[in-house]
Amino acid sequence: MNRPKMVNFKDPETVRDYPMGATCDSDHLTSINAGWRTFRPVIDQEKCIKCMRCFLVCPDGVIDKSGDQLEIDYDFCKGCGVCAHECKPKAINMVKEAING
Repeated sequence: MNRPKMVNFKDPETVRDYPMGATCDSDHLTSINAGWRTFRPVIDQEKCIKCMRCFLVCPDGVIDKSGDQLEIDYDFCKGCGVCAHECKPKAINMVKEAING
């Protein structure tokens, strides 16, 4: 079995020092979020400085940077909060999901 190469992690000094890409071989997403997310990240576009830190650290790759503003694909977002935690200007807030019904 091929195992990922293990390296000691050192705190990045700049955004360019963050690791990029998947940590292992993967395929593609096949289904949308099953509805178990409790909180979802919401970007305050007025606070966002487009540093792309959230884009770089999102484990599911659901932050889209192709338009004028960063957008989150909620169909695949699991609500882990990594993007909000790493957002230095605090432009991303975790908001409780509305209960359907």
